[in-house]
Amino acid sequence: MSISKSDYSKMTDKASPNSPILLNCIKAFVFGGGICLFAQLLNYLFEALGMSEDEWKLATPATVIVITAILTGIGVYDKIARHAGAGTIVPISGFANSVVAPALEFQHEGYVLGTAAQMFSIAGPVIVYGTATSVLYGLIVFIFKLY
Repeated sequence: MSISKSDYSKMTDKASPNSPILLNCIKAFVFGGGICLFAQLLNYLFEALGMSEDEWKLATPATVIVITAILTGIGVYDKIARHAGAGTIVPISGFANSVVAPALEFQHEGYVLGTAAQMFSIAGPVIVYGTATSVLYGLIVFIFKLY
């Protein structure tokens, strides 16, 4: 049984309705901004607790990463991401989620071949690319004395 191109096009249009682009952009902006606002509030909190600037600059992203990992582990972060879309991907929380989610998905295969092996399946290329480009940039700066 063959289907004409026009019939197939009608079937695909019916099966996948257009997404509300403006609404998705607003949600991404609000949720992503909310995550960044939360991190800024953590900055203020850590500073008020008497941490030095170097300490709170390290404590804030570490706290956001830990909170994201916990929320991913208990299944809450994915529910937030369904509504927020790209708003949860852009901040550092999206990176933490991309490390934890595959690890949880493959934990039934064991700690070594499951959790540990799959942990960086999504984030790994980003880490490798980031490290390689930073080394290359450092070499260029060193060789041409651009500092």
